Amino acid sequence: MGYVGNQAVQGYSSIPAKQDLTGATGTSLTLTHPVSSAESIDLFINNVRQEPTTAYSAAGTTVTLTGSVAATDDIYVVYNALALQTTVPPDGSITSVKLDPNLVLGGGSFLGDSGGGTADIFRVHEAELNTDVTVVANTNALCAGPLTVATGVTVTVNGNLVIA
Repeated sequence: MGYVGNQAVQGYSSIPAKQDLTGATGTSLTLTHPVSSAESIDLFINNVRQEPTTAYSAAGTTVTLTGSVAATDDIYVVYNALALQTTVPPDGSITSVKLDPNLVLGGGSFLGDSGGGTADIFRVHEAELNTDVTVVANTNALCAGPLTVATGVTVTVNGNLVIA
C-alpha cells in the first residue's frame, strides 16, 4: 500500500554499556539515557533481575521501584532500547547551506546576477494584495507598485508605509 505524506525520519543511537546505580537509595533511580518503557531496560538488584512493570516502571530517565533500595545494594541497568527522540536545533544554528535553494520566505522571490546570494537585487512579488494587513506602530513597510488592493481587503497603517 502506498504512503501519502512525508516519510518519518528516525534517529538511531548505539545502546550504551550497562549503567551502575550502586549507592542509590529510596524508590527512584535516575538513568543517563531516556527510555520509553520498563521493557527498554533490564534492572538488576543484587544480581537478581527485576520483573518489568511489576517490580518497577520506567519512562524518560526515571525508574520508579515498587520497593526500596539501600545504598549497599548492588544495582545496575542493562539497556535493551532507547527512546526515539525528536531533536529541536538550537536557535540560530541552521545555516543557509541546510535550506532548500527553492525555499521562498515570506512570499515573493529574489532575482539577480547569480540566481542566489547577495547578487539578487530584485524582489519580485504579486501586484494585488488579497489578505488583510496591519503595519504596526514603530515599524516600516515598503511596497513596490503599482499595488491593487482586492475588494474587501483592509490595510491598517499604524506605523509607516511607503508605496514606490
